[in-house]
Parts: sequence; structure tokens; C-alpha cells
Amino acid sequence: MKEHIKTGVYRHSKSGNEYRVLGVGKHSETLEEVVIYEALYANPESRLWVRPRAMFCEMVEIEGKKVPRFVFEREE
Repeated sequence: MKEHIKTGVYRHSKSGNEYRVLGVGKHSETLEEVVIYEALYANPESRLWVRPRAMFCEMVEIEGKKVPRFVFEREE
């Protein structure tokens, strides 16, 4: 079963940066679900980001521990 992704602020586990999830959409060509989110810090690369839902929800290894790539922090 797919994990529900609610809107709000998430923290990226590797960088510690905060992002606001705006919603979940679909890739126009593949129909793959993607998460649309914006950086809540000054990022020279881009303010808005898109990541495949599966990657957004996956576990990553940090210092030998498996943790969620993004952790929900709070609603807005």
C-alpha cells in the first residue's frame, strides 16, 4: 500500500534542509507519480523540485542506519 504524502514541511535526512510539499502529481509521459516540493532555504539551483514518489518515500542509509529520505516535520 502506498504511503500517504500530506502537504506540509519535511526535513531532508541527509542535508537537514527543509522543504514544503505542495502535492503529488503525475509525470505527463509515463504517468509515474511524483512529489512536488519547494526549498525553504536560499537554493541557487531551483526553488521548486520534483522527485518520483518512490524515491521520496524510500529509506536511505545515513551513518549505518536506515532512515526515511524525507521526514514530516509539521503542517502549515
